[in-house]
Amino acid sequence: MIRKYSAVVGAVLLGVSILHSQTVSRAGTTAAPFLKIGVGGRILGMGEAGVTVADDATAIYWNPAGLAKLTDHQVLLNHFNWIADIRFDVAAVVFRVPGIGTVGAGITNWGAPDFERTTLAYQEGTGEMVSVGSTAVGLSFARSLTDRFAIGFNAKYITESFWHCRADGFAIDIGVLFTTQIRNLKLGMSISNFGTPLKLSGRDLLVQHDIDPTSEGNNSNVNAYLAADSYSLPVFFRFGTSINVAKDLIGLKRHDLIVAVDAVHPNDNREYINVGAEYRGFNFLALRAGYRQVFLRDREGGPAFGFGIHQGLGGFSLDLDYAALDLGRLDTMHKFSLIFSF
Repeated sequence: MIRKYSAVVGAVLLGVSILHSQTVSRAGTTAAPFLKIGVGGRILGMGEAGVTVADDATAIYWNPAGLAKLTDHQVLLNHFNWIADIRFDVAAVVFRVPGIGTVGAGITNWGAPDFERTTLAYQEGTGEMVSVGSTAVGLSFARSLTDRFAIGFNAKYITESFWHCRADGFAIDIGVLFTTQIRNLKLGMSISNFGTPLKLSGRDLLVQHDIDPTSEGNNSNVNAYLAADSYSLPVFFRFGTSINVAKDLIGLKRHDLIVAVDAVHPNDNREYINVGAEYRGFNFLALRAGYRQVFLRDREGGPAFGFGIHQGLGGFSLDLDYAALDLGRLDTMHKFSLIFSF
């Protein structure tokens, strides 16, 4: 038993040393940044350490393999105001299909208020309003291959629009979840947003160009299109572990104290670690705390807190989860999510 624990601790310490040694940052080099915004008040309140903890409809975002742990059908509603009056909405429905697995569908929408277009000639505004927004629509499937091992997948269509231009792409998420025989210690892994790059196209890229300004008498207004670059999606590789300290280590059967740690490797930033905990001592109330992006250089904020309220309604149940995230100079963000189970 001691050797097993030593192996786990050694793997975690090795991961920490590798993460801490990375020096190159690619911040701001990917498209569709809305795909990086966390979903669900429960995991957000635990410092975003959700690879092995998310076992409800929010697992669509953190680790689709967690959907295999559902015992009910669920509907997820997630809405909050992001930075600079940006709105962020997520809706998902998940069904448990006996003998097959868990299937689901979800939509994520990110958008900012319309603003008036300005030009060099009309710096006070042209009267034309510009809209910007992003949407992801996906399908999910998860299945328990054994009583301790589950696997899950997401397939997503992603679109971003700006004025009269748009970019479209596809991506997949893959996740696995394993419950070990070492005190039911859980191990999980997920890869998110692995797919095609996005490239803007549309009539806003049409310009008039003089192909030879040194020549007199030629047409100085030849139609031409600006060459837009392609940008990768924000890919995340997450590896996490968690354990129920109260039940599986101490033996308190009426209490739950889950401690979770996730190591995160993004393709557009340095590596970091998320840590979090959740305590359930009552049937209706959960208390949570965590810390985001440990070891990440130049991060904003880090602490996270939250709570959850569970209410049974006959054959139905309702879960309201709240999280407060410290974003440093960007102030504190308050997030709510609602899950209806039936």
